[in-house]
Amino acid sequence: MKKHQKEDLRTRRDFLRQSACASLGVTGLVNMLAQMRLMTAAMAQGGGGSGYKALVCLFLNGGNDSNNLFVPAGDAASSELRSDYQAGRGVLAIPSDQVQLVNMPAQTQAFARHYPGPTPTMGFHPSAPNLATLFNEGDLAVVCNVGSLAYPVPTRADYLGGKIPLPLQLFSHSDQQSQWQSSVPDRPFTSGWGGRAADLLNASYNPTNASKVSMSISLAGVNSWQVGTAGQVVQYVVKSTGTVPLSGFVSGTDNYGAALNSDGSYKTTDQGRRLKAFEDIMRLTHANLHEEEHNRIIRRARTTEGFIGAAMTAAAATGVDFDAKFAGATTSLGSQLKMIAKLIAGRSVLGNQRQIFFCQVGGYDTHSTLLTSHAPLMAELSNSLKAFRDALVDLQVFDNVVTFTASDFNRTFTPNSTIATTAGSDHAWGGHTLVMGGAVRGGQIYGHYPKLKIGSATGSIDAGTNNRGRWIPGTSVDQYSAVMTKWMGATDNDMEAIFPNLPRFDNPFTVSTANLAFL
Repeated sequence: MKKHQKEDLRTRRDFLRQSACASLGVTGLVNMLAQMRLMTAAMAQGGGGSGYKALVCLFLNGGNDSNNLFVPAGDAASSELRSDYQAGRGVLAIPSDQVQLVNMPAQTQAFARHYPGPTPTMGFHPSAPNLATLFNEGDLAVVCNVGSLAYPVPTRADYLGGKIPLPLQLFSHSDQQSQWQSSVPDRPFTSGWGGRAADLLNASYNPTNASKVSMSISLAGVNSWQVGTAGQVVQYVVKSTGTVPLSGFVSGTDNYGAALNSDGSYKTTDQGRRLKAFEDIMRLTHANLHEEEHNRIIRRARTTEGFIGAAMTAAAATGVDFDAKFAGATTSLGSQLKMIAKLIAGRSVLGNQRQIFFCQVGGYDTHSTLLTSHAPLMAELSNSLKAFRDALVDLQVFDNVVTFTASDFNRTFTPNSTIATTAGSDHAWGGHTLVMGGAVRGGQIYGHYPKLKIGSATGSIDAGTNNRGRWIPGTSVDQYSAVMTKWMGATDNDMEAIFPNLPRFDNPFTVSTANLAFL
């Protein structure tokens, strides 16, 4: 038993937790999670958690250049940080007078490691004024230099020495995407940390007699983050326009509308008879197990489709004008977040006390024309998050929802060309992320802002020998993700199963040097 835990076992729940903890060292990850599911289910019988909470993963596909997301400003003559930024970024540097300035706290630990002294002047990309607004209003925080790590890499010399195991296939899009979403970068992918969290939290917070849809809902197709270990919680995919209906039957057109009466009965039309015949076939029992399982999935999807539709009706009844809220965010990301807001508004129909959502936008692989191609991406991100915040506030659930960004990796600090109009940046490593929510301790910087010195310059944390500015992460994906998973209700024993590598790093909950108390 860990030292911080009480020695006496006062409740049945304490006994179950200790039993689960004892089993962790002798089982593999899959078996561990299976045992933990049994434990959490048993614990739920003694009183499950209450109060709605949702976690929203916003994945920026392609590798966001976060060097220009959160930017040092001020005078280069008096600010070492701004001087380093201008020198390293070259033609990709954003002029100081164009940065969307934020109200920085008088003191912040995020700069103490590499830029001690007065708090630097900082701000967001010129196209992201709403991010500055959210930050200044205390609803948004920045977590600096986060990346996939197998073990801590304290210095550049440690990296170059080759003695510390590194994530597999660093700087590869597909590998780093799966590693960000799995949080286990030193093993082949088997499951995502969101899926493992859902496996464990679902039993305690989403009772089967109330839950009508999966805890895991994706607005961007099947993804790695929501993959569980044994199919206990299967991700359910919806589109920004609604559910994915049966082929040939599209909600809101003359198909379902011509096939079903308002009470759900079949109309005596060709469409009604066709839908009835299709659903009669689905209700048949098949001797072939594969056919039966296929039919079971279709039946479940058809039933879920009805609940999603009912949730949309409940969302409309709240009186919140979602179209008006997202009028300034009519983009792919805005549409996905609008649908998530509606699903949250209709949560009473869906019956879950815990939900996790996944959305994703592409276009972040900016090897060229960074200055012109990155600007609309930042505007989309800024406007969409602001609209989502405003909708959740009107729904009175902003305190219950945490939204966070993730991406393949950051991009090289130095440009790949000296021509501003064509220069881009290439694949790198650690980068900045955003966390938004009423529970977030916003208006603050967390983690450790990197030293913007390239190559072998004193204090450099530039990985490699090519002077490109590939920052060695100061915070692991495990640490970053663990804070949000703990907020969702995961126990200490759950955390060991969801993040098996977490003990390798500073404890984000008790060690001040981790600087991750953003929730």
